[in-house]
Formats: sequence, structure tokens, C-alpha cells
Amino acid sequence: MADKVYDAVIIGGGHHGTIIAPYLAKAGLKVGVFERLDHFGGGAVSFDDVPAPGFRGNFCAHYTRFYGHPAYKEFNLRDEGLEYVFPDTNEAAIFDDGKSYVAYAGWPVVDPETGKTEYSEENVKKTHAQISRFSKADAAVYLYWTERYKEVIRPAFGRHRFSVPTPWGVPDSLEELVTNPESGIDPSMQYMTSKELVHYFFESDELRLLMLRGFLTSCGLHADDVPGIMYTFATLHLVFGWETAAIARGGTQSITDALVSAGKKLGVEYFINSEVDRVIIEDGKAKGIKLLDGTEIEAKQMVVSDNATPQLFNRMIGEEHLTTQMERKVDTYFFDRAQLFWGPVAVHELPQYTAGKDNPDVNATPRTYCLPNDLAYMEDKYMHEIFLLGMPSKMCLLAAPDSIWDKSRVPEGKHTIHVEDFTCPARIFSRKEWRNLHDEFYESMIAQWQKYAPNMTKDNFIAEAIETPIGIQDTHLDMREGGWSEGNAGGSQGGRFRGLPGGLRTFIKGLYMCSSGVAGGAGIARGSSYNCYQVIAQDYGLRPPEK
Repeated sequence: MADKVYDAVIIGGGHHGTIIAPYLAKAGLKVGVFERLDHFGGGAVSFDDVPAPGFRGNFCAHYTRFYGHPAYKEFNLRDEGLEYVFPDTNEAAIFDDGKSYVAYAGWPVVDPETGKTEYSEENVKKTHAQISRFSKADAAVYLYWTERYKEVIRPAFGRHRFSVPTPWGVPDSLEELVTNPESGIDPSMQYMTSKELVHYFFESDELRLLMLRGFLTSCGLHADDVPGIMYTFATLHLVFGWETAAIARGGTQSITDALVSAGKKLGVEYFINSEVDRVIIEDGKAKGIKLLDGTEIEAKQMVVSDNATPQLFNRMIGEEHLTTQMERKVDTYFFDRAQLFWGPVAVHELPQYTAGKDNPDVNATPRTYCLPNDLAYMEDKYMHEIFLLGMPSKMCLLAAPDSIWDKSRVPEGKHTIHVEDFTCPARIFSRKEWRNLHDEFYESMIAQWQKYAPNMTKDNFIAEAIETPIGIQDTHLDMREGGWSEGNAGGSQGGRFRGLPGGLRTFIKGLYMCSSGVAGGAGIARGSSYNCYQVIAQDYGLRPPEK
């Protein structure tokens, strides 16, 4: 006899587990969420006294737009404590030769309560002027693609994110763009590498560099990887700053807290320190879960997994339930991209960038990249160095000074900056070597940062909480090898092909996947859990979600 009984059991209280739980409960189901760690949220978490007493730091996601997710409105998450600040600046790039670039939100939020956005001609003109500093041709490219984005691509992306993948052979909304002459998309873009794409779009080294670094930010892919249409335009969106930046007050944890609060009001029961050992399967149907401590939980209708393919099918289901073809699919779900050094640093004062003398907004931009103006290095040597040595000789640092807009995260007069640069999979070095690499990275980061902002001396730093791939992997099992994207995101692991055949609805009756490891991909506010609920609602005759 089971120790507990629910209509729906959710494995994992990560980001997508916390999204789908209130949807299931609102449909009238009794829902239980079982999380291995002592907190919920997965990558959407923040911690007090990190990196120093009085500070609050994000572990992982720091740049979120959850106001655009249907759950934001459906569960009144603003009333549950999720409040955003919307800077007008979006992305900035500062190059080691003194050049700089700032992108302004083409679609700023005009109503913070609802997240409503409107096209801004003024901001488009400002971004156009910034690009013109490098290349008139690239400035014209910006206007061309902004028009295509406004009229055709943006609506298609909105439909794609929150729609169940179509059957193979039936084009989804992004695949339809390829054959739509109004989109401007060349069909060959589907198969271009990141390197080919940056040369296709831009003539200036500066924007080519920013887009290459943007692919790492958006999907963890390098110059010779194939991102596909979705990540190509997600990255072009980053370069051009089309959608507004958004800073969650109190850190990314505010998203998780709001979702859990909404879920509790609907009757969801949440359990921490409850690691799932296996899925209970009887006669080809998921009947519940067994925890590591032996507790058995019955699922009267369904089990929903917020886990990537290998962890769910190898660890919790077992090879005895897999066909040879499925075993091959599990074995080809790789985790050798998107590894990084990342985390918050506490500082006495913000960077004062030399480039700010003639482009002052670089000093107050939510995502600022410090980049060597060396395209050949980024194309040919960057990945080689990080896989061989663990870190690049020329850093491509991202700095996110969230405390400019959210003073609740810092003591008065101090600041916190989330930093990141990329490295290799955890398996390549030992734990001792990663500890040494951490120290080397921190020292090198400070030294190289001073080339862009001379005030970023060691004395300006109070503390740091920079994670390495080994630490990321230890706490987040689906971030295997320490990669934030929870599995490679390009090629056969992107789009509709991500995860096992069947995707959201697995081959085991009553077992569903809602994680970043299925179509929708990695990142806060992606659509996999929302779309998983749509499939469940269809299968069980439940109320549809609000759009």
C-alpha cells in the first residue's frame, strides 16, 4: 500500500515542475511535488548572504522575462510577489580597443503589471545609431531584420514557444518561416554554423563577435555548432536587444516563490529532501514513484518528470523498459556544451568603463560583454583553449549589474554583479584541478576587467561565489558536466528533436516530461511545462490553460 496518494505526482521541483504544478491543481487534481534538494526552483534560485553577508545572489538564471509566460497572468504572479524592473538599455558590448555598443529595447514594457510591450521607434533609432558607429551596412541590416521581426518572425516565435510540437512532417510556426518569403529567412540558415551565420548577417567584426558570444549566452553553442532557426533568431534578438531586459526584484528566486505560493493556494503539496529513486511501472503504465528512503507515492492518473532524458530513463526507469532504438537515443543525448564559470561578485563600486566617456549607457546596462576585438580568436581559438586549458587567455566576460535596479539584494552603498564566461565539461579536470582553475579564473577576471574599467582592482571586490562545472553538476543533476543548457541545444538536440521520441508524452502511458530536456529547451520561461500541460489536458479532458 502506498504511503501517499495523488492524482498527479511531479518528479522534481525545478523551474518547470513549479510551473506545471499549479496548472494541474487548477484543473482539479491533487498534486504532489517531490524535490531532491532542500529548496525549489532548479536554476531559478537565489540565496541570502551570497556572496557575502547582507547580499543576495542568483545561482544560475539572472536575466529572465517570466512576465511574458502565460502563467504570469493566469496565476497573478505579481500579486504573489513577482515584480519586475524594466531598464531601457538591454545589451552592451565593450571591446578592448575602446569601441562600444549599446542596444535599446525595441519592444519595451509599457505596463509593468501585465507585461504589455509596445514597439518603440525612438529606441530603434538609438540602436540604429549605435550600430552605425561600426558599419552603415550593419545598421541597414538591423532595420531590415527589425521590420521582418515585427511583422512576421516575432508572432511566429510567440506561437512556437507556447504550442505543442506538431507531428513530424507538419511544419511548426518556425518551420513555416523558412518557406514564407515575407520572413526574409534563407532556408540554408537551418544548417549554418554559428560562424557562418555571423558572417551572413554582419560585415563588422564587432557585431560578429557579439553574436558569437551571444550564441553561448542563448544556447551554449560554439562557432562550429549548428544552432538552427530558433536559436539563430534568439541570438539575433540578443544582439539587437529587441525585447526588453527584465530584473526580478529579490532575485530569480522571486519567480519560484511566486509559483510555489500560487500552487499552495490551489492545494499543491510540496516536499523537499525527497529524492526519487525510480518510477513505478506496472503493465506499461506509470503508477507512481519510489523515493530513495523507500517511501512509495501512488499516482492515480499521471507522473510528470522535470528531468532530462538520461536521468529519467537511465536512472529512474531503467534500461529494461527501453527498446534498442530508445537506448540509442538516450546514449546520444550529450552534455558537452554550455559549461561555465558563473556567479555573483560583491563590490564596493560598480565598474566605471573607459568606454563610458563617449557612450555613458555602457555603465548601466543589464548585460555588458567585455570582448577582445579579435574575431579570429573567437572563431578559431576560444573553444580550443577552454577545452584544453579550462579557461580562455582572452576572456569574453559577461557582467550583469542587477543591483543598479534592485537595491534589495545589497547593503546600502554596495553592489553585486553576476559574471560568467565559458569553460569545458566537468569530466575534463579533477576536483582539485577545478578548485585551482576557479582561483585562476577569479584572478584573471579581475586583471582583464581592469582593461575595460580601471577601477575594478582587487581592492574593489568584497567577495565572490563563482561556481565551476563540478559544483554546478553536484547540485543540479540535469546540468550534467556543469552545462546550464541541460544537454546540448543545437542540431539533433534542439527544437522538436530534443529528448526521446514522443517528447512531452513518453512511450510509457501516464508518464510525461516537462523539463528543459524536451522541445522548448533551456532557459527561464520557456514553454516545455506549459506545453506539457496542454498535452495532459488533451489526454485527460482537463481545462485548457489560458493563453
